[in-house]
Amino acid sequence: MIRVLLADDQTLVRAGFRSILDGEHGIEAADGAEAVRLARQLRPDVVLMDIRMPGLDGLAATREIAPNSDIRVIILTTFDLDDYVYGALRAGASGFLVKDTEPAELIHGVRVVARGDALIAPAITRRLIAEFTARATHPDPGPRLTALTEREREVMALVAAGLSNDEIAARLVLSPATAKTHVSRIMTKTQVRDRAQLVILAYESGLTVPGWLTPS
Repeated sequence: MIRVLLADDQTLVRAGFRSILDGEHGIEAADGAEAVRLARQLRPDVVLMDIRMPGLDGLAATREIAPNSDIRVIILTTFDLDDYVYGALRAGASGFLVKDTEPAELIHGVRVVARGDALIAPAITRRLIAEFTARATHPDPGPRLTALTEREREVMALVAAGLSNDEIAARLVLSPATAKTHVSRIMTKTQVRDRAQLVILAYESGLTVPGWLTPS
């Protein structure tokens, strides 16, 4: 059973998500400060974090919870291009969902993040990453990319484009297991916790730019 912390200042929203996640063990918080306190005290597997809350907002709460922690944060937003979402990903969130997402997608998202992956494949996330990383005017490769092989850089760029391991395998004519191994090694070498952080690094380092990938 996955332990989920629901952090939203609207009681009806929490009730709706609670009913959808009935099969999981739920904890609720009405604001960011309470979310931080409960996360530290109860150590849930996943936090569904509303980004707009009074007092300590979801972005600040994510900064308090996600870094140096095994707790995964999914940002909840009303709009698909919320100005704060990219900041939340940089703060350590593992992805985001819009509040009107389908119940099955919410359940799938929680399970994906709980097992250590990130919500990075949907087209909406690609648009978000492209929108905000395009603002990075001074890319800095930094020392973390120097240890990567050419193949690993190629795989990292495909991860940044939102491709799954299976899609990367098909594009590079590899087995899915080999693609997964490449991704795992890249995350180890670059010292990032999941694919979401790998995407951020790829864009901020200048390894890739929004819209570079053409259909195969």
